[in-house]
Amino acid sequence: MSSPPLSPTPDPAAGVARVDNRLARARRLIGWAVVIGGMAAALDALMHTPVFADERVKAALLGGSIAALATALGTLPVLLSQQFSQRASDSMLGFGAGVMLAACSFSLIIPALGAAEAQGAGPWGAGGIVGSGVLLGAAALMLVDRLVPHEHFVKGVEGPKRQTARRAWLFVMAIALHNLPEGLAIGVGFGGSDRIGAQALATGIAIQDVPEGMVVALALRGVGYSKLVAVGLGIASGLVEPVGAVFGAALVSLASGLLPWGLAAAAGAMLFVISHEIIPESHRQGHERAATTGLMLGFVLMMLLDTALG
Repeated sequence: MSSPPLSPTPDPAAGVARVDNRLARARRLIGWAVVIGGMAAALDALMHTPVFADERVKAALLGGSIAALATALGTLPVLLSQQFSQRASDSMLGFGAGVMLAACSFSLIIPALGAAEAQGAGPWGAGGIVGSGVLLGAAALMLVDRLVPHEHFVKGVEGPKRQTARRAWLFVMAIALHNLPEGLAIGVGFGGSDRIGAQALATGIAIQDVPEGMVVALALRGVGYSKLVAVGLGIASGLVEPVGAVFGAALVSLASGLLPWGLAAAAGAMLFVISHEIIPESHRQGHERAATTGLMLGFVLMMLLDTALG
């Protein structure tokens, strides 16, 4: 007579691992709730400070928030498990670079020259002011890029304490470095007197933030992060834009003489990001033609937006 089959013995280690995973997920959810709640409280406190009595600062906050929302919108296909080819990703990166290039030219550098001349500078003086501002903006971001630990998608980890910082936060820092000049540009634009031009600039940046958010989330997924973490970090990376926008608008509104310098510095910082990271990233997989096509389309679209709305 055969003996009945033995039931499998429960594995205590597997049960402990499942409990640990549930606890880890719960801690992450609580952590995100605390972060979001803290940011909401900080934003509410900031809204009651005297600086927000200026309508230009309020408009800059709205423009920066729309850009951040566009970044969040771009991450949704990753949450829905949509897949994109490397060629498509490189084309979207090129498109974003084209929008930023046109924004530097038509929405920042040209208005900066006009603002400098309106303040009494001659052609050579205006050019010197704007040229110096561009170099200062690029130098400032280059210094931050060198000092702050972060991780590029192309070159890997840079900055001090490379071995101790968690990779997820290194990615977030790198993305924040990308988005900070965009937020500053929006803020400086609204801090000036050309509201329509500032709206065109904010619209163009928001348009390019959609594919940028998607590419960021896809890149995070590609290095092993879960969908929720990749989307959450992608959304978090855009939150620096309203902060930068408020800072830029407040600075320019308090000292109107800084307007040409602020516009030029924002352009220089954006040019640094384009050359240092976006174009090399879009070309590294051998899809230079697709990336360049996207760049041209993005440049033309932003040019049309600026000339039509401005």
